[in-house]
Amino acid sequence: MPVSTVIIDYDAGNLTSVQRAVAAVGVQAVISRDPAVVAAADRVIFPGVGAAGSCMASFRGLGLDQALQRVVAADRPLLCICVGLQLLFESSEEDGGTPCLGLLPGRVVRFRPADRALKVPHMGWNATRLSDAVLGAGIAPDSHFYYVHSYHPAPGPGVQVIAESDHGGRFCAGVRRGNLAAVQFHPEKSGPVGLRLLANFLAAA
Repeated sequence: MPVSTVIIDYDAGNLTSVQRAVAAVGVQAVISRDPAVVAAADRVIFPGVGAAGSCMASFRGLGLDQALQRVVAADRPLLCICVGLQLLFESSEEDGGTPCLGLLPGRVVRFRPADRALKVPHMGWNATRLSDAVLGAGIAPDSHFYYVHSYHPAPGPGVQVIAESDHGGRFCAGVRRGNLAAVQFHPEKSGPVGLRLLANFLAAA
């Protein structure tokens, strides 16, 4: 039976861009909002564009929170992107404070750069120190990835930080725990280097 790759659909946008990027590296992924399909997948991509409050409401309303818990409990390969990364933590400052999935300890905080010339949201290409042996295979140190975000994770104990970038100070741009890997940037919008990261995840999964 071929390995199934599922992209989670929870009205958070950018799904077709992720699907096209995955197809570009030779893998056909299914977009699904069915918790049973997500829970049974061999590998899962948890993308996201939007605000934490509405994304969490949609995610829970569809019953996808329990499906994702099953994926994590089984230690199946999971790649989370942007808001998908942020929702893994216990809470986010966004939308006046949003309880999140609590799959990782820590919280998500807003950028508050001392330099007023630095804009929020942080948008565009930024050098990223990617230290993960799996996702970073064949990727040059300090390669540039594409970001669009106003918030970033502040991981708690036991979470391995695998990527860092800088916007008025260093911030966490990626984490790993077991087969769960998550990045703040958008690999699907990051050109050849982003495609290489996706190919690395899919090859190892």
